[in-house]
Amino acid sequence: MIVNTELENKGNLFPSKIISYKKDVDTFYFTTDNDVVLALTILRDSVIRFRYTTTGTFEKDFSYAITKHASKGYNKLEIEEEAESYKITTSKLICHIKKDNLKVYIFDAKDHKLINEDELGFHWEESYEYGGNIVKMSKTSHDGESFFGLGDKPVELNLKGKRFENWVTDSYAYGKGTDPIYKAIPFYTGLHNKKAYGIFFDNSFRSYFDFCQERRNVTSFWAQGGEMNYYFIYGPKMEDVVANYTDLTGKPQQLPPLWALGFHQCKWSYYPESKVKEITSKFRELKIPCDAIYLDIDYMDGFRCFTWDKTHFPDPKRMVKELLDDGFKTVVIIDPGIKIDKDYSVFTEALEKDYFCKRADGPYMKGKVWPGECYFPDFTNKEVRDWWSDLYRELIEDIGVKGVWNDMNEPAVMEVPNKTFPDDVRHEYDGNRCSHRKAHNVYGMQMARATYQGVKKFAYPKRPFVITRAAYSGTQRYTSTWTGDNVATWEHLWIANIQAQRLAMSGFSFAGSDIGGFAEQPQGELFTRWIQLGIFHPFFRVHSSGDHGNQEPWAFDEDVTNIVRKYIELRYKLLPYLYTTFWKYVEEGIPMLKSLVIFDQEDVHTHYRSDEFVFGDHILVCPILEPNARGRRMFIPRGEWFNMWTDQQVSGGKEMWVDADIETIPIFVKAGAIIPLYPVQQYVGELEIVEVTLDVYYKNGKETSTLFDDAHDGYDYTKGRYSLRTFKLTGKTDELIIQQHKEGKFDAGYQRFKVKFRGLPFTVSRIEVDNEDIALSDVKMNGDNTMIIDKNFSQIHIFGH
Repeated sequence: MIVNTELENKGNLFPSKIISYKKDVDTFYFTTDNDVVLALTILRDSVIRFRYTTTGTFEKDFSYAITKHASKGYNKLEIEEEAESYKITTSKLICHIKKDNLKVYIFDAKDHKLINEDELGFHWEESYEYGGNIVKMSKTSHDGESFFGLGDKPVELNLKGKRFENWVTDSYAYGKGTDPIYKAIPFYTGLHNKKAYGIFFDNSFRSYFDFCQERRNVTSFWAQGGEMNYYFIYGPKMEDVVANYTDLTGKPQQLPPLWALGFHQCKWSYYPESKVKEITSKFRELKIPCDAIYLDIDYMDGFRCFTWDKTHFPDPKRMVKELLDDGFKTVVIIDPGIKIDKDYSVFTEALEKDYFCKRADGPYMKGKVWPGECYFPDFTNKEVRDWWSDLYRELIEDIGVKGVWNDMNEPAVMEVPNKTFPDDVRHEYDGNRCSHRKAHNVYGMQMARATYQGVKKFAYPKRPFVITRAAYSGTQRYTSTWTGDNVATWEHLWIANIQAQRLAMSGFSFAGSDIGGFAEQPQGELFTRWIQLGIFHPFFRVHSSGDHGNQEPWAFDEDVTNIVRKYIELRYKLLPYLYTTFWKYVEEGIPMLKSLVIFDQEDVHTHYRSDEFVFGDHILVCPILEPNARGRRMFIPRGEWFNMWTDQQVSGGKEMWVDADIETIPIFVKAGAIIPLYPVQQYVGELEIVEVTLDVYYKNGKETSTLFDDAHDGYDYTKGRYSLRTFKLTGKTDELIIQQHKEGKFDAGYQRFKVKFRGLPFTVSRIEVDNEDIALSDVKMNGDNTMIIDKNFSQIHIFGH
């Protein structure tokens, strides 16, 4: 008889002492007595990768999150062996690896102060259910340390004292604190002693983050499988941490077409064709700008992807062309579930080519979604992605659809307790075959990637526009996103504001919410306040479910319609400013929305502010988040600011009351800013723009502003055919100087600027343009403080008394 058959329950296991190390160019390998190896790679002076194995050998190195375009290279790299540790030095960081336990301590190379230290450090627990390890990391948290990031979590911006799970989940009508929801972005920024660092835990298994909840001075992260593999990213500015993380996981691969930054109208569902035309005609009749109309699942034949219901849409190509002639781009939904139907070519082709996901023992993964019983393509297989991309040919190239919206790609499965695939489903994972435990969090990302590739290919030479609901780190390379199935409540207006800010500080700026709420019905006041916030979100779309009332801008009363029109018009005026902000995001990874903590991390008050944010570099916004408000208290960050509505100047660094009746949202502009504005258009490209307004806000001091422009679509800007204007403003007590520098080969269509001076503290007595006097009678300076000037001026000099 055999006895002692039980597995030894080992609990947490830890590395023992280091017995050897070797260096291979930019990577150091530290091996311990019990076969743990730490591979420490220097990517940049401020970015270090830590990768651990417990078996002495590493698996193949593969990640969907890390882009091949990530910046690499460092200015200094030295290693010294000390009595108790190995010391690795770059120009930004000093890293100590303790010899007796492999613990890591990271210091600032400039002032030698501690930034981050292991508590228990790396440890693991053997997983007897699935094999492999549950991998764990714990770090000491310091007094006053704050934490930010993790994507779309619907809680206060500062994560301290909370615990989170990363498991992409279809979360219909989620609420404040619901976790997990639609995205898994395992990246956070820590801020302590005015210095910021980031940690990106690149592990696609179900993972967890604890920010001093379980133990008040410990932050930890762990995953149900895979490797302990994380990147440490040093700032010390929080904006640089986010930019470097975005560089690592990928910036958007191109600018969006400008129309994608316009207003979009969506509903589940607009059908038949006559209903779609009724909606679009009403926009034009009421002169409410709109660039895109969406078709939800009811445009399809029985919810079969890549088909049309010919009863409701008898001639889609004609309809799409007629909508385009009226300025509307058509965006359609595509889900991952493929209906089991022998007469449906997409199904039969995928079946024949063996492209559907299978269970561990061989049968197909079958689940119920909108079409009924479905199989699901394995988007972690390149061959499947290429096939999926080609399916877009008819929609994009032939019919003329301009954008695609991927939904239900968590993947969502109806009427099962876990709402998704079982753990035993198998995936190709680009040659790294695995179970759904590993592939789940990246499934939606890889579907969005395949969609992006198809739309990009068939939209060429125009730029693609794709939206996804589910995402993992790096999805921002391919698509925009929205925050999923929210609810028409004031709490959800607060959540929408938080989520857009948090996604921006997690590398994913091209985001927005379903304005007005997807579930239930907003009142006119809530809808108005949501539009007022939504104009400052890069993705700007109204969307609602069809089982309640209407949610178009005219669905409430005339007062609401007029206010909503005014704000949508403001969005269209701000397009050049927004487009410039997007260009900075694509070029440098700078978040388009900056929470106050990113804008001024040295002021500890900003660490706990969630409502206010800075849109681009120069516009401060604070939404009204409760009914019947005539204003609110808001925090104005340090510096000088102008109330955009009244031109009243205020000094920041404090909280103050700001009036804001239903027609107003608090908007402030940074002193010294130059804000470019377009004339109002009903859709992008409607007008030939001959004049751009520059709103110039006086400052006693210096400020720089930029204006990026190109053809607003296509790829010529990547070959130098863009226009980048840099405006340097210098203000004194009785004069103001604006210098312009232009680079790039693109010549914008407008010929002149209308310069509007705001907040001048003096009366203008003389004006010089490019060192020549201009007659005051020509420019009406002391009337409405505007002047018209050729766009290619080099310097404007205003003298006052």
